Amino acid sequence: MQGYDSFVVQDLVLRAQAIRYRRERWVTPGGRTVVAPLPPGVAGHFGPELRRFVLLQHHQGQVTVERLTAQLRAVGLSISKRQVMRLLIDRQDGFLAESRDVLRAGLQAASWITVDDTGARHAGRNGFCTQIGNDAFTWFGTRASKNRLNFLDLLRAGHGDYVVNEAALAYMRSRSLAGPVLSRLAAEPLTRFADHIAWQAHLQRLGIDELHVTPDPVCIATEGAVWGAVAAHGFLQNAVIVSDDAGQFAVGQHALCWVHAERLVHKLDTFTDLHRAAQERMRELIWWFYADLKAYRAAPTARRRSEMRDRFDRIFHRRTGFATLDRLLERLHANKPELLMVLDRPEVPLHTNGSERDIRCHVTKRKISGGTRSDAGRDCRDAFLGLMHTCTKLGIAFWDYLGDRLGIIGRPNVPKLPDLIRCRGQPA
Repeated sequence: MQGYDSFVVQDLVLRAQAIRYRRERWVTPGGRTVVAPLPPGVAGHFGPELRRFVLLQHHQGQVTVERLTAQLRAVGLSISKRQVMRLLIDRQDGFLAESRDVLRAGLQAASWITVDDTGARHAGRNGFCTQIGNDAFTWFGTRASKNRLNFLDLLRAGHGDYVVNEAALAYMRSRSLAGPVLSRLAAEPLTRFADHIAWQAHLQRLGIDELHVTPDPVCIATEGAVWGAVAAHGFLQNAVIVSDDAGQFAVGQHALCWVHAERLVHKLDTFTDLHRAAQERMRELIWWFYADLKAYRAAPTARRRSEMRDRFDRIFHRRTGFATLDRLLERLHANKPELLMVLDRPEVPLHTNGSERDIRCHVTKRKISGGTRSDAGRDCRDAFLGLMHTCTKLGIAFWDYLGDRLGIIGRPNVPKLPDLIRCRGQPA
């Protein structure tokens, strides 16, 4: 004998299994019937391994409910499409709560976040799904609107209160709320309101709802009070929000994506050789400047910071002879503080590519499965997609995460995702 020659083969065992539990039943002296409990992880007539497989296939594998039902029947399970839907959306409170806590932990620990949105169908109507995240977490929220008040409400991370504090008053001031209205709000001793009804009653008591001027004082005051609640809960403390220049995202410390800024130049219609030459020259200058910004992030210095600011002015003050391009350069120059936020905060990314990648799975699911019908289905879809991406960013297999949360015997232990996010956000 000359020893052994190792040869490893990987395989997958997938088969239906029916288990009948014989549970002892007792009657107490008082006449009450007591039945022995089911093993941990068993909830309903479908086991935790089946629940894990269904959740993984539907959310990570993007398998439709119809095809998933056909798969399960093909391996010998007796299950209907409606029962598969129940496995996806019923009794998911633990996952929904963890998704909410992921957002809260992410907003508390973040020095920056990127945001994006895309169309979403719900209950037969067009809506919008907003993505919020960074290198440590991802969260999705689908709503009927994508205005600034909706975005601020998402940043409250499930809290429903309204707070008038320094952050709220600064926000109202930046949105040009009238001085007398500001003074009225600031002079009130009551500064925290439990819900929308209490806040509206406060505005009515101060007579602010009767003012018909531009900008709308009720809208600005409400946005400010929601932003005050965001600050009061410790979210986005000195954090930067990086966006694609959509107006609803311009709150707090705001930075712009360079890829979207350059895309405006790239998409300009040109009609002459002069136009095309000017466009190409500007694109070269912008990408050259972008490459130097990336180098600055790796080794920031005060001297280099000043040089980059001056160079930005030279690039975007150029006159090319192409009138449309020149107007666009003026517009981009007006965004100088937001485009050059990285000079003061080198940790902030120069683009929103992370958000674009994250939200792509939502777009794919919309194309494959259409929209959602119930609020529970919408919330579960958003929660599981966010948890899946968060697991990936934290280096956790989504299969292991589901196994731990569903109480499957022999699964690896996975800590709470919000705890991992907070640990990652702490300085080394």
